[in-house]
Amino acid sequence: MLTRVEEIKLLTQCVLADNRDAFGRLVEAYRSDIMRFFLNLTLGDAALSDDLAQETFIKAYLSIRSFKGLSRFRTWLYRIAYNEYYAWLRRTHEERINDDTPIGNLLDDEASRQSEAQIDVHTAMQQLSEQQRAVVTLFYIDDQPIKKICEITRLPAGTVKSHLSRAKAKLAQILDKKQEL
Repeated sequence: MLTRVEEIKLLTQCVLADNRDAFGRLVEAYRSDIMRFFLNLTLGDAALSDDLAQETFIKAYLSIRSFKGLSRFRTWLYRIAYNEYYAWLRRTHEERINDDTPIGNLLDDEASRQSEAQIDVHTAMQQLSEQQRAVVTLFYIDDQPIKKICEITRLPAGTVKSHLSRAKAKLAQILDKKQEL
């Protein structure tokens, strides 16, 4: 992770000199975080996560001059990623309605080879709403504080906490049922 000073230096180079190498260093610094975010939201679909991450970085590059610096670049990038994910959801929802195609299992072969516990968590995450899954991913997996999650999702703190509480209870209930079997 970049320090605040390094981040500002690279952002300045991107904005003032249109330095693509500086933006490339920003991408290198945050790519794994954004990929992990998408992998959790897409329930392990690596190809989709990679596509969404690429779109996120393209949009960030094209709109880098609109970054005001009120938050960290990482937070701004997560906001773009969050918007990109929900834009994809809207597009695919419209396609499913138009095509009447059933929703398949989003776990690919690689994810199916994971340990049974990880598969149980993926299955349990499927039971959460999209908002709950996003908030759980940001809080528990990406280790974002509530304040940053509020900035990224543009949800009030109480709503974020409510989503976390309900998701945690639902996940516990689902995983407990799985253990009983």
